[in-house]
Amino acid sequence: MEHPPQTSQSSLQRRKWSTKEDVVLISAWLNTSKDAIVSTDQKAGAFWKRIVDYVNASPLLSGALPREWSQCKQRWGRINEQVCKFVGCYEAAVREQASGQNENDVMKAAHDIFFNDIGIKFTLEHCWRELRFDQKWKSLGVSKEGPKEKRKEAAEVVAEEEGAEVWPPGVKACKAAKRKRQGYDEIHSMLAVKKEIQQQKLLERLLAKDPTHLSANEITLMDKLISEMI
Repeated sequence: MEHPPQTSQSSLQRRKWSTKEDVVLISAWLNTSKDAIVSTDQKAGAFWKRIVDYVNASPLLSGALPREWSQCKQRWGRINEQVCKFVGCYEAAVREQASGQNENDVMKAAHDIFFNDIGIKFTLEHCWRELRFDQKWKSLGVSKEGPKEKRKEAAEVVAEEEGAEVWPPGVKACKAAKRKRQGYDEIHSMLAVKKEIQQQKLLERLLAKDPTHLSANEITLMDKLISEMI
C-alpha cells in the first residue's frame, strides 16, 4: 500500500510566508499577547501554541499547509525586528520631510534610510502597516501627520474653518480653578447657614427657659448669640 508523500520539516521551514499569512500571524500575536491570562500565566510554549492554532484555523488561510509553532515564532521574530527598525527610519524621514512632499515621498525616503542603515531592502511594509498604530510600534518622535510645525498649521486651519474658539494658554486652567473656588465658596455658605440655624435653635431654647433659672454661663451665651444676630 502506497502512502502519500509527506512534507519534510526542512521543506516546511523553507516555505515562503505570504502577505496573507503575515497579516494573520500579526493578528494572532496581537490578540494572544493582549490576553492577560495567556501572557502572564502560561509558558512560552503554550503562548506559541495558541498563536499557531489561531493561524492554522484562520479562514483566510483555508487550503494552505499548516504552520508549526516554531515557524510562527521564527517569522514573528523577523517581523518584529525589521518593523522596529523601520519605525525609526520612518520617523527620520518624517523629520526630514520637505515642504511639498507627500506620504509617498516620505515612504520612499524611509525605505532609502533603511537600506542605507541596514544594508537590505525593507520587504515587510505590509507588516508595518498592520502594526504602525499599535502602542509598541507607534512612532514616538513624531506622529503620522508630520512634523510639529505642520501639525500646528493644520490645527490652526481647522480652527479657522470651523470657527472654533481658540483659548489662550492657561485660560481653561483658570476657568477650572475659578469653578473650584466657587464650589468651595458654596460649601462655606452652606456651613454658615447651618451654623446660624443651630445658633437660632439654641437661642430659642434659652429664651424659652425661666430667666431666673438660667445659669451665669447660659446668660453669657444668650447675650453673645443675641449680639451676633443683631
